[in-house]
Order: sequence, then structure tokens, then C-alpha cells
Amino acid sequence: MAAQAAIEQARAVYPRVSLYALILAAAGIPLYIHLPRYASVELGIGLGALGGLLLAIRLVDLVQDPFIGWAIDRFPRFQMGFALLAVGGLAIGFPLLFTRSEALTTGGMGALAAVLVLLFSAYSLGMILLYGRSATLAITPTAPELMRLAAWREAGMLAGVIMAALLPTLLVALGASGAGYGAFGLTLGGMAIVVGWLSRPIWQRPVILGDRFSFHDLKQAGASRLILLALVNSLPVAITSTLFLFFVEDRLQLPNATGPLLVLFFLSAGLSVPLWARVAGKLGGRTTLIIAMPLAIGGFVGAAFLSAGNALGFAIICVASGAALGADMVILPALFSVSLTKARLSASLAFGIWSFAGKLALALAAFLVLPALQAAGFVPGSANAPQALSALNIAYAVVPCVLKLVALALVLALPAEEADL
Repeated sequence: MAAQAAIEQARAVYPRVSLYALILAAAGIPLYIHLPRYASVELGIGLGALGGLLLAIRLVDLVQDPFIGWAIDRFPRFQMGFALLAVGGLAIGFPLLFTRSEALTTGGMGALAAVLVLLFSAYSLGMILLYGRSATLAITPTAPELMRLAAWREAGMLAGVIMAALLPTLLVALGASGAGYGAFGLTLGGMAIVVGWLSRPIWQRPVILGDRFSFHDLKQAGASRLILLALVNSLPVAITSTLFLFFVEDRLQLPNATGPLLVLFFLSAGLSVPLWARVAGKLGGRTTLIIAMPLAIGGFVGAAFLSAGNALGFAIICVASGAALGADMVILPALFSVSLTKARLSASLAFGIWSFAGKLALALAAFLVLPALQAAGFVPGSANAPQALSALNIAYAVVPCVLKLVALALVLALPAEEADL
């Protein structure tokens, strides 16, 4: 009876994990959705300069993310403090970035870089803590419970992405001034404070730590292959997230459809998470990814040949590619966590490296495609020449398709015993 009560109490932690993931997600993909347009229109910063800035910030992460992972493992009793520091950074950073504060508008690129470092550092701290503590937060550190935890966590992540992607539009509809970005920053800042308070029980659970960590151990456990896969596999999503608004508004000529199409994409991803978790439990992670990845590849091929105004065609693509994203989000981190748990490796430092790989993909996407589009003559919201729109089409659909094929090849090369849940 007492054991059953303990299990029920532990399961009550899962919704709070989902809530904490929700607010962290607002500082991930949504920033790359909103930042190019916000920086170019509101702050007057060119796409090429912004792409270079985002890549340069990754140099900070190169040192910072593994260090954060080491610190979390080194001071396990301070996990509550780490969690509150993360949401505190978001509570300060979101308003600073999006309210066009005097410091930001007069400080130029330097001030923007400082605010983005604050936001990305808070995001890193929270993400590494959340993923690195998977064994602690699960009811038991077993593959089925780690997958159940992953499903709750990734559902929260996707809900956060949807919420943050649409929030400026919703706030404008409710009467916010301008493009809604000022109210957007204040709303996210307030939400971070509330989430920090509500999620405190998560960090009061007894900590389960691995025995050791080394890059040799990481390789022996098969986790290094998964990190490479995560990096390559993140690039297509990073590129399409960065260019989504441009593709829908300028290439498809559907400016009023961006919000509904974003909802459709991420809603499809969210609804698919429980399905993929169940399939992975029966068929294994590798087989599930082999089933899911062709959906994304088909979506990229279809997007490349869409004509302007084809909202229905792109809606179908959003459903298919969203479902594929749901598989990536729930299975890859779970595979990584299981490989670390089986090898009894310290997870937070390993997830520090994992976090850096994911953010590097987003930064590389911005660095590679934004200057290339600027060089091709593409200007957001303007009457672009055919060659500029063709460059946008290649960047949004063709390049991600090739990268996804490489990711599928890496999945096929995974040893079956290292890719099971």
C-alpha cells in the first residue's frame, strides 16, 4: 500500500516536468522563429549580421554547456537552486529582449548579444538539468519509465513551442500594440516566475547519479553516435524553423495562414508523441525512427514543389512533418538517457554536450541560410525577385531534405542493441 502511494506521488511529478519543459521551450525554437523578423523589422539588424551573431554565441556554449553539466553533477544537492536560476534568467531575459528597452535599442549588437547570452544560458541550465535528471525524475530508472517521462517532457516542450510561436499574434488580437512583441516578452517573463514556483516539488526528489564520466565511456555506451545523430537530425528542423515565416508569407504568399499552420505543425507533433512512445515500446527506438523519418523527407520534397497560395498542400505537409518531429523529440533523448543509465554514466555532463549539439544546429542553420538568402537578394515582406524566392525554396525544402537523408542513414547504421528501449 505504501509502495503504491509512493508510485502515485512520483507520477504526480510528471505534469510538473511537462510544465517546466513548456517554459524552457519558449527560449528554443520559437526564438529562431521570431528573432529574424523581430531583429530585422523592429531593431533594424540585417539577416547576415544576425546569423553571424547567433553562431558566435555558440562559442560561449561550447565551453558553457559541458561546464553546466559538470556543475549539476558536482553539486547534486543544489538542483533546486539550478532550477530557479534557469527560470530566473528567462524571467529577466524575455522582457529585456522583446520590450525594446532603451539599453537594447541604444546598445546595438553588443546589447542584443548580451541579452541572447542570458536567455540561452538560462535555457541551457534548465534543459541540461531537466534531461540530465531523467533517472531521478522517473519513478524507476528503467527504460519503460524513462520513455513515459520523456513523453510527458516532450509533450510539454511541444506545448511550449506552440504557445510561444503563436503568442505575439494572439496578444495583438487581444489589443497589444505593434507586432505584440513587447507584451510577448512580459508575458513569458511572468510565466517563468509562476512555473518556477509550481515546479519546486520536481527538484525535491532524491538524486540518482551515475558512477563516472569519460568520452571513452560515452563512446563505449554508444552515446557518441547518438549525439552525432542528434546534431545532424536537428539541422533540418532548425532550418525550417528559422525560415518558416518567410516561406509561408513570401514564398507561398499566405501571410494570414502562418499562425494556423504553425499550430497544425506543432499540434501534429504533440498528438503523435504518445503514439510514437507506444510504437517504440513495441518495436524499439531504431525501428520507430526508420518509420518516422520518411514522413519528414516526403514533407520536404512536397514543399519544394508547392505553388503559391496552396494552403491545403502545405497543411498536409505540416501534419506529416509535425508527426515526424514528434518521433524525433521523444525517442532520441530517451535513447540517449537509456544508454547513459545502462552504462551508469553521469548524465548531466553528457546532456551538457547533447544540449550544445542541439543549439549548434540552430545556430548553424541561422548562420548558413540567413546570409545566403541576403546574398540572393531576399528581403522579408518585400516584392522579391524570382531568383530570391528560388533561393528561399532551396534553403527551406531542398537542403533539409538532403540533411534528413543523412540522418536516416545514421539511424540505419546504429547497432540494434544500442538503439533499443
